[in-house]
Amino acid sequence: MDEVYDAIVLGTGLKECILSGMLSVSGKKVLHIDRNKYYGGESASITPLEDLFARFGVDLPEGKYGRGRDWNVDLIPKFLMANGLLVKLLIHTGVTRYLEFKSVEGSYVYKGGKISKVPVDQKEALASDLMGMFEKRRFRNFLIYVQDFIQEDPKSWKDFDPTTKSMQDLYDKFGLDKNTQDFTGHALALYRDDDYLAEPAVKTINRIKLYSDSLARYGKSPYLYPMYGLGELPQGFARLSAIYGGTYMLDKPIDEIVYDSNGKVVGVRSGEEVAKCKQVYCDPTYVPEKVRIKGKVIRCICLLDHPVANTKDALSTQIIIPQKQVGRRSDIYVSLISSTHQVSAKNWFIGMVSTTVETDNPEAEIRPGLELLAPIAQKFVSVSDYYEPTDNGLQSQIFISESYDATTHFETTCLDVLNIFKRGTGEDFDFSKIKQELGDEEQ
Repeated sequence: MDEVYDAIVLGTGLKECILSGMLSVSGKKVLHIDRNKYYGGESASITPLEDLFARFGVDLPEGKYGRGRDWNVDLIPKFLMANGLLVKLLIHTGVTRYLEFKSVEGSYVYKGGKISKVPVDQKEALASDLMGMFEKRRFRNFLIYVQDFIQEDPKSWKDFDPTTKSMQDLYDKFGLDKNTQDFTGHALALYRDDDYLAEPAVKTINRIKLYSDSLARYGKSPYLYPMYGLGELPQGFARLSAIYGGTYMLDKPIDEIVYDSNGKVVGVRSGEEVAKCKQVYCDPTYVPEKVRIKGKVIRCICLLDHPVANTKDALSTQIIIPQKQVGRRSDIYVSLISSTHQVSAKNWFIGMVSTTVETDNPEAEIRPGLELLAPIAQKFVSVSDYYEPTDNGLQSQIFISESYDATTHFETTCLDVLNIFKRGTGEDFDFSKIKQELGDEEQ
């Protein structure tokens, strides 16, 4: 093999497939290899149902769950923000033509042991049971400020500079109480903890605007989910890469990443063959010596025969349990999808509860989420390490993704991908080309 690839991508997790597609579209010569026989890596969708039960060592009761092949169960389910980064990437790269999406029916937040719809405009704010009457007015004024805010127009900032003042300052300016701050930061701006309070307010304002812009596109919630499960996403990006000349090899063992005397990557060895390259992009499992464990994530896949209570029988929902509501440091995420997305047999639902592990009894930590889904017909619990790279890749030219976090939306996943793309290519991915297309293309 004398040819030299611009990039070799190892692993077919979603992040790696997105990068492969982006690099190919940018004119790079890409070779994509995975040691597994299937796409998706740790973010794969499992079908048929028999495989999921076997994976967790549980016996499948005959006939109870309908036909096994009607199930597509994500190991790491996540929703897409309708106006978010991943949808922009899908449209920009043309992957939307391989996929079909359905909007998620409800977005809820947990307070005082029960769930309420996340209010995102003035009308919903006034109708919400999350706040008392006076707080509703304050929150409504806050939402109007956010809606009218234009970052490039300081006049719209009124008498508050969000680039120098913190988000806590902005909450205080509108007199919002701790409960309202809680659901605003965690269910609207989708932060995982409260560190954002000390950061410039402009960041949070833009995240709330993303939520409301996404909601405006489809109405019921800001979230979308692909028909037949998330396993369709990596395959869509893989097809895209192939169209632009990318080469794919599944079921190919990786025996060694080859470096030169300066520690710079020059190739990847499989058996006797070495594929030469200028760069490698991979998930943490391919380079255990270049990553560290940052924490752990617990996920519990739940099979149910009913929707979540108090959601008007919604066939799909996202529920966020802010950390403070349950005396924790990080949020708990609950999601629900169903046969309407072609991921389960008729009249069955797939629930998921996930969070960042904080104690030595992770299952007890997700109990508030499990209680919202009860009764549960079958649970599959996994606890996985969360890895982050110790090498930024600038010297070695090996660019490593972080593990998938506990969130049930894709924004953090995309930020990681865009960060890797910038480190690897030296430039930001250019979203400006896609602004005109976003309005034209309906998913």
